[in-house]
Amino acid sequence: MTVTLEQPARVLLVTAEDRELPVPATLRYASDDPLAVHIDFPADISLNGSMVTWTFARELLEEGLRKPAGGGDVHIWPSGRSRTVVELHSPYGMALLQFDTPALQRFLLRTFAVVGSGRERLGPAVDRGLTALFDGV
Repeated sequence: MTVTLEQPARVLLVTAEDRELPVPATLRYASDDPLAVHIDFPADISLNGSMVTWTFARELLEEGLRKPAGGGDVHIWPSGRSRTVVELHSPYGMALLQFDTPALQRFLLRTFAVVGSGRERLGPAVDRGLTALFDGV
């Protein structure tokens, strides 16, 4: 049985002018993809008018809550005691987001209650990844 966790998140988008704009987001975790966490953004705030999901390693979130972490498209680092910065890079640009650290910590603890660190079953996730990679080949 798959267990899915969803948690609304308070997020501030930092603009190029250093303004902080609140944006809605949902943190999501599913036990059938135990190594990943997802951040869902609603369609009304995306450039193309459809829902946007960013997926990255749960381990990256855990590390980024303590110290700067990440590479490629996702970077995470603490910003004082109460905020964590998530920087997302895409072909369309970069988004700098600030999350409430305690909320991210609660979410992460909830994911570990579903699937503990080191207890992830990788077989199904690897199968899905290979299917996605070679679909249509």
